[in-house]
Amino acid sequence: MFTGIVEETGEVVGVDETAGGRRLRIRHGFDAVEHGQSISVSGVCLTVERHDDDWFEVFLASETVAKTYLGTVAVGDAVNLERAMPADGRFDGHIVQGHVDGVATVETVERVGDDWQFTFALPPALGRYVVSKGSIALDGISLTVAERGAETITVAIIPTTYDLTTLSAKEPGDPVHVEVDVVAKYVERLVD
Repeated sequence: MFTGIVEETGEVVGVDETAGGRRLRIRHGFDAVEHGQSISVSGVCLTVERHDDDWFEVFLASETVAKTYLGTVAVGDAVNLERAMPADGRFDGHIVQGHVDGVATVETVERVGDDWQFTFALPPALGRYVVSKGSIALDGISLTVAERGAETITVAIIPTTYDLTTLSAKEPGDPVHVEVDVVAKYVERLVD
């Protein structure tokens, strides 16, 4: 489980296409990573298979390639990184599983004073899980929905989030991973 508080951005330094999926090598600045550790890579929970002092490798199964945009990342691309939350750790964001529900598209980016306002086009099937002032994870970042439109959401991005995540490089038309609040999915299941 993750909190959606991105620890750092990493850089894709290697891509290996295989018959069964795709392998990424990512440069990081963590003190250490371990074999088998879960790391959120732009909101996708992946398992460390190989590592060295400043990089780790993860494998993307064909389902992950099909359901995320990680199938198109290339060497030099930046990704958001967060290690799994320890059981005795601080819980600053919201419950983020790293199970991507879909891919949204950046519609607009607007500077508002010191902040930014991003509007995203949501996949239609996910709209029912999103409420104004509710939580959402976009590229693994825990955010609050500022405004909910018919087919869009708008979020306000503070300077720290803008500077420390990949959002600063996003432009209209770019994809972002969406994970809706898991609590909404459980509520829906209970009332079915």
